[in-house]
Amino acid sequence: MPSDCIPFRDTNYFSSLICDYLDRKPELQPFYNRFPTLENFGAQIEEKQKSFSIENRKVLVKALENQYKGVAITEATEQNISVLENASTFTITTGHQLNLFTGPLYFLYKIVSTINLTRVLKEKYPQQDFVPIYWMATEDHDFDEINYFNLFGKKIQWNRQDGGAVGVFDTKGLDKVFEIFSAEIGVGTNAEHLKSLFKKAYLKHTNLAEATRYIANELFGTYGLVIVDGDDQELKKLFIPYVEKELTEQISYNAVTPKANKLGDLGYKVQVNPREINLFYLAEGLRERIVEKEGRYFVNEADIEWSKSEIIKHLSEVPERFSPNVMMRPLYQEVILPNLCYIGGGGELAYWMELKDYFETVQVPFPMLLLRNSVLIQTQKQAGKIEKLNITDTELFLKQHELINRKVRKISNIDINFDPQRKHLQDQFQSMYELAEQTDVSFRNAVKAQEVKQLKGLDALEKRLLKAQKRKLSDHVQRLTAIQNELFPNQSLQERNTNFSEMYLEYGERLIPSLIDHLDPLQGEFLVLKK
Repeated sequence: MPSDCIPFRDTNYFSSLICDYLDRKPELQPFYNRFPTLENFGAQIEEKQKSFSIENRKVLVKALENQYKGVAITEATEQNISVLENASTFTITTGHQLNLFTGPLYFLYKIVSTINLTRVLKEKYPQQDFVPIYWMATEDHDFDEINYFNLFGKKIQWNRQDGGAVGVFDTKGLDKVFEIFSAEIGVGTNAEHLKSLFKKAYLKHTNLAEATRYIANELFGTYGLVIVDGDDQELKKLFIPYVEKELTEQISYNAVTPKANKLGDLGYKVQVNPREINLFYLAEGLRERIVEKEGRYFVNEADIEWSKSEIIKHLSEVPERFSPNVMMRPLYQEVILPNLCYIGGGGELAYWMELKDYFETVQVPFPMLLLRNSVLIQTQKQAGKIEKLNITDTELFLKQHELINRKVRKISNIDINFDPQRKHLQDQFQSMYELAEQTDVSFRNAVKAQEVKQLKGLDALEKRLLKAQKRKLSDHVQRLTAIQNELFPNQSLQERNTNFSEMYLEYGERLIPSLIDHLDPLQGEFLVLKK
């Protein structure tokens, strides 16, 4: 199966921060621990092993066994949960929201990157075991971000009342979504499998966390993926000391703010700004910020408050009600997992880079940060069209008007480049400037104005000629536009828009094994996969 790789910078879809990180710019070194090379994992293993206790491992394994009760677990996943109790076992983690039916394609790429990295590490470090982790963002509350997926350019959406952490949302109303989905994908072996997956996930499970676990387990259980729900009382108990420090010392705000400012000073966009307290309070139908005013603690938009001693006591009694926000969730992950590396998208890595000093302050090893694999999948038919249009893979990533202009100039039987005429005009005006030197400044200004006017005229004529050739070559332009729109829906990356079901309809059971075979997590380039 042919494939090609493009540097992330050349796609023009990734931030300067991520591109500079991949290039290992020296000025970014203070924002991460070790760059994710195979050799660097040796030191990361040693550092994590010293800090992660056997007691924490036992709590983690017991919590996972409880979470998997009633789930048809694969032998590979069961074995991976079991070996987490061993001091020589480490995790590679990715995380994702509970998007309806996985959301965009990159859900798959995150998990495949994670699975493949554990395989590579096992070959390099055979004395250790490595477990792929998918962290379900069950405590998030941004329902509008997860209540839909895109299918054939249409938005398949779940409409229900919002409120509280999404993991405990019941699945009522998803039978209507199932009817729409079923009608859209039609019939056939692959379509029937997708219908069955959706139906068993959302119509046979009572909440969104259970449904998402089912889907991820069905897709990746064969590869030993372990799915973690952080909304767990026993796991939260391990995090109590860090939550208490957050409440009483505002430790994340004081550590993260200077680091984020330094990123901003270097000209990078600051992804997330910390709050003074980076915790939410969870209750039925409620997930709201905890704020402190004059020594008392309040739940925003709720009639709940405590004194300092009262909230610390409440924390010890019901730690599951205290939910870390985006600034503290990375720390929570690293406290409860023997983790070496976090795999995420560009935006995720950007906010992780704000956190290194925070981790050092609370004396928790900072994980390695790896950009997930990115993929553009071309069907055989699409690849054939691209070849006929003589478009390179790199050209596909151009903005549409740039792609069209470049290809029209290339195939036109008329030279749509007035650079020789510009050169000739400028040469003519040079003699006028020499004459102007013998007169006054007003004449020189008049010559300059005339030169600018005539050069602008040439620019306008060139644009009109290009426009005329576009009309003449309209069939070619339409085919260029159509193929790019297919591969870049809404002029964005395929992986950020298209749901995996479109690909599954095309490739069926071959889809995920093919991704496993082709995605190299340490390659550091954008993959174009032609199937």
